[in-house]
Amino acid sequence: QYGQIHIVIRQMVIAKFGQEMWETILKKSELDDRKHFLVFSQYDDNLWYKVVQSVSQCTDLSVNTVLEIFGDYFIMYAMRHGYDKMLKTLGSDMWHFIQNLDSLHSLLALSYKNIIPPSFRCEHCDNGDLLLHYYSTRKHLYPLVIGLIRAVGRDIFKQRVEITVQDNTSENIAGKIQTHVTFKVLHMDQDRSCARSLMKYTRDLMKDIKVFVHVKLFKSENGADDRLCADENASTTSETSNTTIFDMCPMKMTSPAPFQLSTQQFCTMFPYHFIFDKRMIIKQSGYQIQKLSPLFRNPPVSVSEVFQAVHPKTTLTIDNIRKFINSVFFISVRKENDWNRIMRDKEVTLKGQMIWLKETEHMVFMGSLRITSLNDLVDMNVFISDIPLYDVTRELILLYEQRKAEIDFANKLDETTAELKKTSRALEIEKKKTEMLLGQMLPQNVALQLKDGKQVEAGNDMFYCLACTPLQIVNMLNDLYQRFDQKTDEHGVYKVETIGDAYMIVCGVPEKTTNHSTPVARFAVDMITEARQVPSPHTGRPIQIRVGIHTGPVVAGVVGLKMPRYCLFGDTVNTASRMESHGLPGRIHLSPTTYHSLADSNFLFKERGEINVKGKGKMTTHFLVGETSVIEEPKDKFFNVPAFRYGMEEITQSSVKKRFANVKSRTCSVM
Repeated sequence: QYGQIHIVIRQMVIAKFGQEMWETILKKSELDDRKHFLVFSQYDDNLWYKVVQSVSQCTDLSVNTVLEIFGDYFIMYAMRHGYDKMLKTLGSDMWHFIQNLDSLHSLLALSYKNIIPPSFRCEHCDNGDLLLHYYSTRKHLYPLVIGLIRAVGRDIFKQRVEITVQDNTSENIAGKIQTHVTFKVLHMDQDRSCARSLMKYTRDLMKDIKVFVHVKLFKSENGADDRLCADENASTTSETSNTTIFDMCPMKMTSPAPFQLSTQQFCTMFPYHFIFDKRMIIKQSGYQIQKLSPLFRNPPVSVSEVFQAVHPKTTLTIDNIRKFINSVFFISVRKENDWNRIMRDKEVTLKGQMIWLKETEHMVFMGSLRITSLNDLVDMNVFISDIPLYDVTRELILLYEQRKAEIDFANKLDETTAELKKTSRALEIEKKKTEMLLGQMLPQNVALQLKDGKQVEAGNDMFYCLACTPLQIVNMLNDLYQRFDQKTDEHGVYKVETIGDAYMIVCGVPEKTTNHSTPVARFAVDMITEARQVPSPHTGRPIQIRVGIHTGPVVAGVVGLKMPRYCLFGDTVNTASRMESHGLPGRIHLSPTTYHSLADSNFLFKERGEINVKGKGKMTTHFLVGETSVIEEPKDKFFNVPAFRYGMEEITQSSVKKRFANVKSRTCSVM
């Protein structure tokens, strides 16, 4: 399968089930969206089957239903992507459309050289229906034909068509097992009695048409000339005269005057033809055909002695040829019987049509040289003068050259686009990593300003600065800091930096907020709680940290060009550091400014009293011991000091727990 088929099923899923469903199917099928969807690249059939099965499993549709939907969508996709005129001009009705599908596949083989297409053949039923014969080396894909034929009837011929499976068998053709499925195609929109009347009228009309073909053959053993000539009294009804319900009104036809061609004239006009009988014995051949092999000098000659089938892949017998009668036949001269094999780098291949003459039971091959480039002329040691003037192969050689260049360009463009997509995705991943790293170094809004090339202005606002000093052991600090980092997002505070065993956060910059104290106070309570979960590597007991909080003005900005950092400046930073250094293990030390800023909260405090702070003089400070209840405290001299709320009477630790025990759920709902 070519990547074009993968692209069609991707578009089908996205159109009918959405992008999210396609992502699920792609992941389940294990296909790479960058590697397995190149238009002119060829892939193993198993990849296609995996996609179909994944679509079936993800959409809860049977595989047959998925194939029918795909066949229907394939026609719509082709009509929208430049193949509409080609499809609409393929045949004037359903019968002729199907009969020429093999010819269309032959045309597509110019772009998709290794394509392995199916083969289609139609037969008329007595009641006006069609019997469609489908041959394919791929098993289980026949439901695709059902959707395809329905879409052709609907979108091209504006008819409602019903198609059912009549028979499904396997046949060994040229050593390969091929699936042979017979469908019955039924037109649902016309009166069948009218169709049968049209058929009878056409048959009667065709009886008046006489066709004379006078062709001289090789002489038979008794010396008489065999002649392929239609008997005037014989029935001349051919397959094309069997009008079906898909035909338009019958056209009045006139009989041509009798005319005969001599054998020499016929073989000169059609230099690449040959005629053979049911025994595959060549009775006549064009003069260019006779130049291909010395065997023609000693008739009778068998077709299989001189030629072999390149496409379709089958042995050359009458029965096999009639099965693929609608296919464009590619036949090559067997190299061992090629007159000029030493001078050729490539075997001579003919492209043409097999025509069954029912009245005389002979088969005619009408063809021409299969030339796809100027290089083929050189490799086959043939010349443009060997091609008849009326043969379009002369013009097609130049078109093939142009088309080949376009395909090569499209293929390179396809590969380059895929590579660019791959590079773009890798770049996007690296960009996200860079942004994440920048976001860890700088506040988000500051990082965005730097990315946009804007100058970051210094900030001046109130904030809460907090520092703590755990034990200086790397593994312990890593465990502790990971716990703290998780809490920063939860409480909406910004981590400024860690210096050694000091961890500093701020609230109020870079994002302004009117409530600075509460987030920092709650974060501090969680820090004390989380620190107790980290054991000391020396004693094995929970570590105790000192926490200090202060409120005040600060200047914030980005410093440096190489590895820029978001830094805080001002006396507030120093005071917060003093609160931490003058604090006690396992406790949260508040400056007077911070204590008063929590006046509207429900936090619990203990008064430490007046202390002498280095560089600041005497300050009356407090300890924060909880919110809804008193957290676990260290057994120090402040353990038995009563806890209280701001502006309320002093209460003991036991009374606080007892008081809030009955209103715990209500307190949680307020937070």
